[in-house]
Amino acid sequence: MSENNDYSLFDEVNHFVDKATKHLDLDKALVQQIKECNSIYEFNFPLRNDDGSKEVIKGFRVQHSHHKVPVKGGIRYSEEVNVEEIKGLAALMTYKCALVEIPYGGGKGGVKINPRNYTETQLEKITRRYTSELIKKNFIGPAIDVPAPDYGTGAREMGWITDTYMAFHPDSITAKGCVTGKPLSLHGIPGRTEATGRGVFFGLREAVSVEEDMEKLGLKTGLKDKKIIIQGMGNVGYHTAMYLEQAGAKIIGIAEYNGGLYDEDGIDVQEIHRYKIENDGFKGYKKGKFIEESTDLLTYECDILVPAALENQITSDNAKDVKAKIIAEAANGPVSWEAEEILTENNVMVIPDLYLNAGGVTVSYFEWLKNLSRVSFGKLQKRYEKQKFSDLVDIMEESSGYKFSEKQRETIIKGASERDLVDSGLEETMVNAYHNMNELRKKKNIKNLRIAGFVLALERISISYMDLGIFP
Repeated sequence: MSENNDYSLFDEVNHFVDKATKHLDLDKALVQQIKECNSIYEFNFPLRNDDGSKEVIKGFRVQHSHHKVPVKGGIRYSEEVNVEEIKGLAALMTYKCALVEIPYGGGKGGVKINPRNYTETQLEKITRRYTSELIKKNFIGPAIDVPAPDYGTGAREMGWITDTYMAFHPDSITAKGCVTGKPLSLHGIPGRTEATGRGVFFGLREAVSVEEDMEKLGLKTGLKDKKIIIQGMGNVGYHTAMYLEQAGAKIIGIAEYNGGLYDEDGIDVQEIHRYKIENDGFKGYKKGKFIEESTDLLTYECDILVPAALENQITSDNAKDVKAKIIAEAANGPVSWEAEEILTENNVMVIPDLYLNAGGVTVSYFEWLKNLSRVSFGKLQKRYEKQKFSDLVDIMEESSGYKFSEKQRETIIKGASERDLVDSGLEETMVNAYHNMNELRKKKNIKNLRIAGFVLALERISISYMDLGIFP
């Protein structure tokens, strides 16, 4: 894959918006308002190191759309961060939230560093200073802008953000709602870490369940025995692989930045994950074949290819060589618009990022609601439900003469935990969104799922803007 220095994720997203608007009757000024970023904050701040040296760090936060507030979007730490990338990711988040009907506008943030080059102490200083810069300009808050983890960040960084925000807002009872993806000890929510990967699994499961669509691809329905290659073994890639493996799929290839692994007999996800952590890669692993140039795996034969790393991985340079029947965009923007034109012509189904990786923001929404209400889901009703079902089982046993085993009884009377409710809400969101998008594609004779997803999102966003009116 060749490098493209002129690549802009923001332009990519707007290209898809322009294609989607051809299926809608929208005012040109309204479309322009929807496309543009409402607020862009680019700033610099100093970092003092333990040895007395100093360096300047660049940070970003973009709020794309205020048709619904707060805005929502992750913070990534990467040397590749730039304003066009952050604008594109913020815009994508707007359409993503609209598609899965989560009431947020889109936002995104970033810090231009390689976190591997900094100690934990340095990263804490950077995170806290970044947060204070957002606070100064009112770019963070439970009712304004709610960040989350992204590439290069996690629960640890979200904990530092929470503490910093609370220090500046000691009188705010909902302060913990300023960010999601927090540790459970700081009122995070069970299932948030694996939410994006679990959402990818639900989305893929729904896609391969539609017999009519699978027949056109020459595939059988269901995930069982599907051969899958995954690019990226970070949080999203790992959990996606784990859930797909549990569903009976076979992971035959995994690509990482420093090499890949291929094994036609299947790769044990848990085992390779442990090996990767211990050895910083796949080199020397006793099974399968090590692939020096891991991007080559993108063109290996498989049923489903899951890009779960960074954007612009499948371009016009390598799209014609892709042999997968389905590309599942677990990452943001991994397939360029030129590549998608080629893939569509070659009868490859692309399940788009604005739908498929929405599991993270969906569960973040549940966490935010929990923080605003200050009560865990299920806390009020779990014991009541358990007692009610227990009484029902007693009545059934008395009337039928059948005695349930302890295991059967426990299964029936078990009340829903917070994790059960989160998982149920995530599944409901992903199932409904997929079939709404796919049915619209067929109804309007739209050539691919991505444009159908953008059409559905634009319809909802435009209604919000029109109902809000123009002030003053």
